[in-house]
Amino acid sequence: MHEDWDAAERKLGYVFQDKKLLRTCFTHSSYAREHGGEDNERLEFLGDALLGFLVAEELYGAGGDEGEMTALRIRLVSAKPLATAVRAAGLDAHLRAADVRSVGEKAVSSLFEALTAGIYLDGGLEAARAFVRAKLPRAQDREPNYKGDLQEWLQARGQERADYILISREGEVHAPSFTVRATAGGFSAEGRGGSVREAQKHAAKELLRRLKAGAGGEH
Repeated sequence: MHEDWDAAERKLGYVFQDKKLLRTCFTHSSYAREHGGEDNERLEFLGDALLGFLVAEELYGAGGDEGEMTALRIRLVSAKPLATAVRAAGLDAHLRAADVRSVGEKAVSSLFEALTAGIYLDGGLEAARAFVRAKLPRAQDREPNYKGDLQEWLQARGQERADYILISREGEVHAPSFTVRATAGGFSAEGRGGSVREAQKHAAKELLRRLKAGAGGEH
């Protein structure tokens, strides 16, 4: 833990007017219990909602259908990419905890949420938007993982994994076209592509769309 707040602000790319708020952003509950003061849990709560909105806004601007945007938003605001962003910026070095070595991944990923909220409260929505855009990977740079999205959807409902069957291979050797059928939850869908992997991806995307439609449009 390094309480060099000037360095922390340089890494953030934002200078706080309220330095107490800056310190609160970096204060884990274990530190607050030992030393007093406010921890960053309330900021995490606000930051979670703000982050969801800002990422959704970015995805909407990048295009894509509703299912794609939902899946990408869930991935982008999950613990792993948030923790990765915190560490990539070196912000974890400023986290105040009773024992920094013992804090888990959640404390690191939650720091991103707390900082998003702190910057919003200190400098407004535009400042928070700039921080999120600068520190999180841009949505349009991330390839959709349709097979993963389908599997997550099925697992959340206690269903078996999807089955993928190669239906056909057509075209010339140098330009093949594959057709794959994906089946799960009593539904099936076909996808085509220049490789089996690409065909599976398109089949998974269409199957997930049909499953959601069959479930009454749930997301």
